[in-house]
Amino acid sequence: MDNRANNEFETCYYDSIKEILSGVSNSDLLSEEEYFALPTNRHVEFSQGRLNWPPPVTMTHQSCVAHLCILLNSFVEGNKLGMVLIGAFPVRLWVGEYRSPDIIFLLSEHRYRRHEHYWETPDLVIEIVSASNRSHDLETKRIEYAQAGIPEYWIVDPEERTISVLILHGEKYAVHGMFGEGQTATSVLLPGFEVNVSEVWAAAEL
Repeated sequence: MDNRANNEFETCYYDSIKEILSGVSNSDLLSEEEYFALPTNRHVEFSQGRLNWPPPVTMTHQSCVAHLCILLNSFVEGNKLGMVLIGAFPVRLWVGEYRSPDIIFLLSEHRYRRHEHYWETPDLVIEIVSASNRSHDLETKRIEYAQAGIPEYWIVDPEERTISVLILHGEKYAVHGMFGEGQTATSVLLPGFEVNVSEVWAAAEL
Protein backbone atom coordinates (compact mmCIF):
# COMPACT_ATOMS: atom_id res chain seq x y z
CA MET A 1 0.00 0.00 0.00
CA ASP A 2 1.55 3.35 -1.04
CA ASN A 3 1.68 6.33 1.31
CA ARG A 4 -1.37 8.03 -0.21
CA ALA A 5 -3.48 4.90 -0.01
CA ASN A 6 -2.25 4.21 3.50
CA ASN A 7 -3.15 7.74 4.63
CA GLU A 8 -6.61 7.42 3.06
CA PHE A 9 -7.12 4.09 4.81
CA GLU A 10 -6.11 5.46 8.21
CA THR A 11 -8.36 8.49 7.71
CA CYS A 12 -11.34 6.25 6.92
CA TYR A 13 -10.48 3.98 9.85
CA TYR A 14 -10.46 6.77 12.40
CA ASP A 15 -13.49 8.48 10.84
CA SER A 16 -15.46 5.24 11.18
CA ILE A 17 -14.49 5.00 14.85
CA LYS A 18 -15.53 8.59 15.44
CA GLU A 19 -18.87 7.89 13.78
CA ILE A 20 -19.48 4.77 15.84
CA LEU A 21 -18.51 6.55 19.04
CA SER A 22 -20.21 9.82 18.16
CA GLY A 23 -22.45 9.48 21.19
CA VAL A 24 -19.50 9.08 23.52
CA SER A 25 -17.67 12.16 24.74
CA ASN A 26 -14.06 11.42 25.57
CA SER A 27 -14.03 14.57 27.67
CA ASP A 28 -16.30 12.74 30.12
CA LEU A 29 -14.95 9.88 32.21
CA LEU A 30 -16.65 6.58 31.51
CA SER A 31 -17.44 3.75 33.88
CA GLU A 32 -16.40 0.17 33.18
CA GLU A 33 -20.04 -0.67 32.47
CA GLU A 34 -20.22 2.06 29.80
CA TYR A 35 -16.98 0.77 28.26
CA PHE A 36 -18.42 -2.73 27.82
CA ALA A 37 -21.67 -1.28 26.47
CA LEU A 38 -19.96 0.54 23.59
CA PRO A 39 -21.77 -0.09 20.27
CA THR A 40 -18.64 -1.23 18.43
CA ASN A 41 -16.46 -4.26 17.80
CA ARG A 42 -13.45 -2.06 17.10
CA HIS A 43 -10.24 -2.51 19.07
CA VAL A 44 -10.89 0.03 21.82
CA GLU A 45 -8.97 0.12 25.09
CA PHE A 46 -10.04 1.76 28.33
CA SER A 47 -7.72 3.72 30.61
CA GLN A 48 -8.58 5.93 33.57
CA GLY A 49 -12.10 6.52 32.34
CA ARG A 50 -11.06 7.39 28.79
CA LEU A 51 -11.12 5.51 25.49
CA ASN A 52 -7.95 4.72 23.56
CA TRP A 53 -7.89 3.09 20.16
CA PRO A 54 -4.60 1.76 18.72
CA PRO A 55 -3.67 2.33 15.07
CA PRO A 56 -4.88 -0.23 12.50
CA VAL A 57 -2.76 -3.37 12.37
CA THR A 58 -0.55 -4.39 9.44
CA MET A 59 -0.16 -7.63 7.50
CA THR A 60 3.19 -8.26 9.21
CA HIS A 61 1.60 -7.74 12.59
CA GLN A 62 -1.24 -10.17 11.90
CA SER A 63 1.09 -12.77 10.37
CA CYS A 64 3.24 -12.74 13.50
CA VAL A 65 0.16 -13.02 15.72
CA ALA A 66 -1.21 -15.95 13.70
CA HIS A 67 2.10 -17.85 13.69
CA LEU A 68 2.77 -17.39 17.40
CA CYS A 69 -0.80 -18.17 18.39
CA ILE A 70 -0.73 -21.46 16.49
CA LEU A 71 2.53 -22.45 18.20
CA LEU A 72 1.40 -21.44 21.68
CA ASN A 73 -2.07 -22.91 21.39
CA SER A 74 -0.68 -26.21 20.08
CA PHE A 75 1.73 -26.43 23.03
CA VAL A 76 -0.91 -25.45 25.59
CA GLU A 77 -3.59 -27.79 24.27
CA GLY A 78 -1.14 -30.65 23.83
CA ASN A 79 -0.13 -30.37 27.46
CA LYS A 80 -3.58 -29.38 28.79
CA LEU A 81 -2.18 -26.27 30.44
CA GLY A 82 -4.91 -23.67 30.05
CA MET A 83 -6.39 -21.32 27.47
CA VAL A 84 -4.98 -19.02 24.77
CA LEU A 85 -6.84 -16.05 23.26
CA ILE A 86 -5.91 -13.49 20.63
CA GLY A 87 -6.73 -9.76 20.54
CA ALA A 88 -8.75 -7.78 20.69
CA PHE A 89 -9.99 -9.18 23.99
CA PRO A 90 -9.89 -6.93 27.06
CA VAL A 91 -7.56 -7.67 29.95
CA ARG A 92 -8.30 -5.92 33.24
CA LEU A 93 -4.98 -4.81 34.70
CA TRP A 94 -6.66 -3.14 37.67
CA VAL A 95 -9.87 -1.23 38.32
CA GLY A 96 -10.45 1.18 35.43
CA GLU A 97 -7.49 -0.01 33.33
CA TYR A 98 -7.99 -2.37 30.38
CA ARG A 99 -5.61 -3.38 27.59
CA SER A 100 -6.14 -5.71 24.65
CA PRO A 101 -2.86 -7.62 24.12
CA ASP A 102 -2.20 -9.46 20.87
CA ILE A 103 -2.03 -12.88 22.56
CA ILE A 104 -2.85 -13.89 26.14
CA PHE A 105 -2.52 -17.16 28.06
CA LEU A 106 -4.02 -18.21 31.38
CA LEU A 107 -3.15 -21.38 33.30
CA SER A 108 -5.98 -23.79 34.09
CA GLU A 109 -5.54 -23.25 37.82
CA HIS A 110 -6.27 -19.57 37.27
CA ARG A 111 -9.51 -20.11 35.35
CA TYR A 112 -11.32 -18.11 38.02
CA ARG A 113 -9.79 -15.02 36.39
CA ARG A 114 -11.67 -15.71 33.17
CA HIS A 115 -14.85 -13.75 32.53
CA GLU A 116 -17.03 -13.65 29.45
CA HIS A 117 -16.13 -10.07 28.53
CA TYR A 118 -12.63 -9.77 29.96
CA TRP A 119 -9.82 -11.59 31.75
CA GLU A 120 -8.01 -10.59 34.89
CA THR A 121 -4.18 -10.85 35.03
CA PRO A 122 -3.07 -13.40 32.39
CA ASP A 123 -0.03 -15.55 33.09
CA LEU A 124 1.62 -14.69 29.77
CA VAL A 125 1.15 -11.82 27.32
CA ILE A 126 2.60 -11.43 23.81
CA GLU A 127 2.67 -8.07 22.04
CA ILE A 128 3.78 -7.33 18.48
CA VAL A 129 5.50 -3.93 18.49
CA SER A 130 3.61 -1.35 16.45
CA ALA A 131 5.85 0.62 14.09
CA SER A 132 3.74 3.75 14.62
CA ASN A 133 3.88 3.62 18.43
CA ARG A 134 6.92 1.62 19.52
CA SER A 135 7.22 3.17 22.98
CA HIS A 136 3.73 1.96 23.91
CA ASP A 137 4.74 -1.73 23.74
CA LEU A 138 8.39 -1.30 24.71
CA GLU A 139 7.94 1.05 27.65
CA THR A 140 4.36 1.85 28.70
CA LYS A 141 2.99 -1.68 28.59
CA ARG A 142 6.15 -3.08 30.15
CA ILE A 143 5.49 -0.89 33.19
CA GLU A 144 1.75 -1.58 33.25
CA TYR A 145 2.02 -5.34 32.86
CA ALA A 146 4.60 -5.50 35.64
CA GLN A 147 2.35 -3.45 37.92
CA ALA A 148 -0.52 -5.81 37.10
CA GLY A 149 1.60 -8.82 38.13
CA ILE A 150 1.73 -10.60 34.75
CA PRO A 151 4.53 -13.19 35.19
CA GLU A 152 5.85 -13.30 31.61
CA TYR A 153 5.81 -10.74 28.79
CA TRP A 154 7.01 -11.44 25.23
CA ILE A 155 7.84 -8.43 23.05
CA VAL A 156 7.99 -9.34 19.36
CA ASP A 157 9.75 -6.59 17.40
CA PRO A 158 9.46 -6.86 13.58
CA GLU A 159 11.65 -3.80 13.06
CA GLU A 160 14.57 -5.18 15.10
CA ARG A 161 13.63 -8.77 14.21
CA THR A 162 13.93 -9.85 17.82
CA ILE A 163 11.81 -11.50 20.50
CA SER A 164 12.41 -10.36 24.07
CA VAL A 165 11.17 -12.56 26.89
CA LEU A 166 10.67 -10.70 30.18
CA ILE A 167 10.15 -12.36 33.55
CA LEU A 168 8.60 -10.64 36.55
CA HIS A 169 10.97 -10.24 39.48
CA GLY A 170 9.30 -8.40 42.31
CA GLU A 171 7.62 -5.34 40.82
CA LYS A 172 9.74 -5.11 37.64
CA TYR A 173 10.61 -7.23 34.64
CA ALA A 174 14.02 -8.79 34.13
CA VAL A 175 15.17 -9.89 30.68
CA HIS A 176 15.26 -13.67 30.39
CA GLY A 177 16.59 -13.30 26.88
CA MET A 178 16.59 -11.19 23.74
CA PHE A 179 16.52 -13.62 20.84
CA GLY A 180 17.39 -12.75 17.25
CA GLU A 181 17.70 -14.37 13.84
CA GLY A 182 18.80 -17.98 14.02
CA GLN A 183 18.01 -18.24 17.72
CA THR A 184 15.22 -19.90 19.67
CA ALA A 185 13.12 -17.93 22.14
CA THR A 186 12.25 -19.88 25.28
CA SER A 187 9.69 -19.51 28.04
CA VAL A 188 10.33 -19.72 31.78
CA LEU A 189 6.65 -20.02 32.65
CA LEU A 190 6.13 -22.84 30.14
CA PRO A 191 9.22 -25.08 30.11
CA GLY A 192 9.53 -26.68 26.69
CA PHE A 193 7.75 -23.92 24.79
CA GLU A 194 10.18 -22.62 22.18
CA VAL A 195 9.90 -20.35 19.14
CA ASN A 196 12.31 -20.26 16.22
CA VAL A 197 12.72 -16.51 15.70
CA SER A 198 13.62 -16.77 12.02
CA GLU A 199 10.45 -18.75 11.32
CA VAL A 200 8.32 -15.94 12.74
CA TRP A 201 9.69 -13.49 10.17
CA ALA A 202 9.53 -16.10 7.42
CA ALA A 203 5.83 -16.61 8.14
CA ALA A 204 5.27 -12.85 7.74
CA GLU A 205 7.01 -12.86 4.35
CA LEU A 206 5.22 -15.80 2.69
